[in-house]
Amino acid sequence: MSHTNDLGLPVGFPVPDWTPAKRPPRTPMLGRTCRLEPLDIDKHAADLHAANMIDKEHRIWTYLGYGSFETEDDYRTWIKAQALGDDPLFHAFIDLETEKAVGVASYLRIDVNAGSIETGHLNYSPLLQRTVAATEGMYLMMARVFDELGNRRYEWKCDNANARSRRTAERLGFTFEGVFRQCLIYKGRNRDTAWFSIIDTEWPALKEAYQTYLVPENFNDDGSQKVSLASLTAKALGR
Repeated sequence: MSHTNDLGLPVGFPVPDWTPAKRPPRTPMLGRTCRLEPLDIDKHAADLHAANMIDKEHRIWTYLGYGSFETEDDYRTWIKAQALGDDPLFHAFIDLETEKAVGVASYLRIDVNAGSIETGHLNYSPLLQRTVAATEGMYLMMARVFDELGNRRYEWKCDNANARSRRTAERLGFTFEGVFRQCLIYKGRNRDTAWFSIIDTEWPALKEAYQTYLVPENFNDDGSQKVSLASLTAKALGR
């Protein structure tokens, strides 16, 4: 449906009862396979560095603007300087089987007035990659964004050269919006940034897709999935 103002000019649809979103709290998010909790140097740095070092080629740092970190002290110094604020607000993924921190993700570019928030700084160690916990953690963050905080928009951005991140965004239910060319320079190279988003009207169907995917019955004894999340989110979005 199109909308016009008193001059007959096209305008956006009304949002008459809008209340600014809440800021993300520093409280844990608990799932069946993982717990996300605000990043803490003393609790998480040693486990995270050890998990990251399993990646001998340092592939996980390729598309991040920092790293790799050869020593735990170097990693702790970076966390202290860059990762303990409220925006970005970093969280550690805790594997509930081991109680070890195995990855991080953050909320950033938090705009409560617009009801918009981004997820970024994702760094999944080999212990977290391709696990149910990796997906469930993203679901927990989305649920907080929409159900708890009342946002209208959730963003995902990545280097357009990062094909894996683009595929992951679409699997998770984000919609591609376009590429900002020559958006950044990092590690001495250009970054064209791909933009993706989920909006609040899409969330109920996506939430149902996640809940269908994450039930234990959707996984075989070897951990392989029976129904893929990609198929469920595509159906939810009518793709």
